[in-house]
Amino acid sequence: MSALNRRQFLQMAGASAVAAAVPALAGAEELWSSGSDSPTFNLPAGAVDCHMHIYDDRFPSAPGTTLRPPNASIEQYRKVQARLGVRRNVVVTPSTYGTDNRCTLDALKRFGPNARGVAVVDTSVTDAQLAEMHAAGVRAIRFNLSYPGATTVDMLAPLASRIGALGWHIELVVQGAKLPALEPHLLALPCPLVIDHVAHVPQPGGMQSDAMRTAQRLVDKGNTWITLSGPYVDTKTGAPAYADVEPVAKAFINMAPERMLWGTDWPHPTEKAHKPDDAALVDTIAAWIGRADWQQMIFVANPVKLYGFG
Repeated sequence: MSALNRRQFLQMAGASAVAAAVPALAGAEELWSSGSDSPTFNLPAGAVDCHMHIYDDRFPSAPGTTLRPPNASIEQYRKVQARLGVRRNVVVTPSTYGTDNRCTLDALKRFGPNARGVAVVDTSVTDAQLAEMHAAGVRAIRFNLSYPGATTVDMLAPLASRIGALGWHIELVVQGAKLPALEPHLLALPCPLVIDHVAHVPQPGGMQSDAMRTAQRLVDKGNTWITLSGPYVDTKTGAPAYADVEPVAKAFINMAPERMLWGTDWPHPTEKAHKPDDAALVDTIAAWIGRADWQQMIFVANPVKLYGFG
């Protein structure tokens, strides 16, 4: 073989190797989480991820919705679960689907007894539909007042009065700046209230904000829970420490460790440019909690009580 032919042969062989690798790269599974290490902190047995979503384009997005992430599957989430060392989870219907809970109900069926759900409904929901969702594992309804759409403030009171008999609670996500205006409605709720994402207390100056004072009054009432999740949404100082969110989270933890929850917010739908490291988030939140008895409470005992895990 001449030198030229040998060179051509090697070039062709190299090209073939690259071509063979491309399909593998194209098929590589995106887990919507940066990093690959496990957390340094070992989550206790029975820990519950109280806030995550499944996105599946078999179920159409609601008209007018603005947050439409790519598919985030049960199989992908299970790999994140394995990395974190958590087996229980709460599937939350995202704003993408409006009041169509089929994606969440499908996920609950496939996850089995280790999962519970949070549905989105409006006042047209029937008692029979609520009973069917309860049998499927739903334990709460969500009001997403950050994105205009399926639910409104006017629906809070009538729906809260209907879910009480089922032992459900209301889960609220709303920008911190809007929280003070909602306070009278939230104080009047006859059922437990969970406020997501560290109450979305705005930064900078979160500890001195009206949102923080409102959230503290709600927690002090004794019926409000806070989910320690999504610190990246409101931080201005950034990962991995989220130093501006830390004092806010610690203030809530110290007020009522028995009403704190933890969630991954996987697949982090608000974070389009860069997904956070879920293991690093576990370590950060565990460090904020600090005390081992409170870690056991927040990661396990609190969600088991609130969501009715056996």
